Amino acid sequence: MKALARLIVGLLILDAAVTAPTLESINYDSETYDATLEDLDHLYNYENIPMGRAEIEIATVMPSGNRELLTPPPQPEEAEEEEEEESTPRLIDGSSPQEPEFTGVLGPQTNEDFPTCLLCTCISTTVYCDDHELDAIPPLPKNTAYFYSRFNRIKKINKNDFASLNDLRRIDLTSNLISEIDEDAFRKLPQLRELVLRDNKIRQLPELPTTLRFIDISNNRLGRKGIKQEAFKDMYDLHHLYLTDNNLDHIPLPLPENLRALHLQNNNIMEMHEDTFCNVKNLTYIRKALEDIRLDGNPINLSKTPQAYMCLPRLPIGSLV
Repeated sequence: MKALARLIVGLLILDAAVTAPTLESINYDSETYDATLEDLDHLYNYENIPMGRAEIEIATVMPSGNRELLTPPPQPEEAEEEEEEESTPRLIDGSSPQEPEFTGVLGPQTNEDFPTCLLCTCISTTVYCDDHELDAIPPLPKNTAYFYSRFNRIKKINKNDFASLNDLRRIDLTSNLISEIDEDAFRKLPQLRELVLRDNKIRQLPELPTTLRFIDISNNRLGRKGIKQEAFKDMYDLHHLYLTDNNLDHIPLPLPENLRALHLQNNNIMEMHEDTFCNVKNLTYIRKALEDIRLDGNPINLSKTPQAYMCLPRLPIGSLV
């Protein structure tokens, strides 16, 4: 019996081996993958599969052509370290901001032991120190050209605050508490073009450099002796002079020939002479540049001195009664 059972099992194994499908090499030709949905019905006709016969169904989609799927090799540790180093931000010249190429790039130390350009904001040659509750002018980098320190609590401008700043062109100290300015605070600045000191408590101006083109000292406490005699005489390039909302009782003369705008409204000016703007000895003289004169808000009657405006392109703004 055992011999007969073994013979039957051997015949079944032989029959299964004969009837099993032959495995063929897989062809990834593009013609197979360009088949339409109708063609797929013929490729996989499940109704005609004979029972008891094994079928192998290939269901893995591969790209057209004979391509190999490559797994990227693991990156060495050195390459990873290089990528981490490159992720560190760099300046335009390639240097790291943590290690500046030039010493003192953040400016000199302030009284709070902070570099000025860390306490304030420095962009190129401009220093912005607005609204930082400063009570004094901070030490500035030597290449500073434009300095803004508005809305602070600065009370005094010392003679050394701007010393050796030969490139300084604009100073704006609007809305501080300045009541005192040393005599040499601005005089030795060879490139200073614009000076803005409005909204302070200044009673007297120091000597100013003749290079100024724009001056705004509005809303201060300048009185009879607040401006030196002939303070603006040699400022040949001065174009705008704003002295509104002070306590001036006179127009500061002489005025530069190239002056374009003179604002003196809301002062205490009571009189004006015929030669304030014009030359009474030369009736052909015309002052073309001075087109904007504001005298409104002063106790002065402009109609009393009509000859004072004959050389001007426009009449001053003020009371005619």
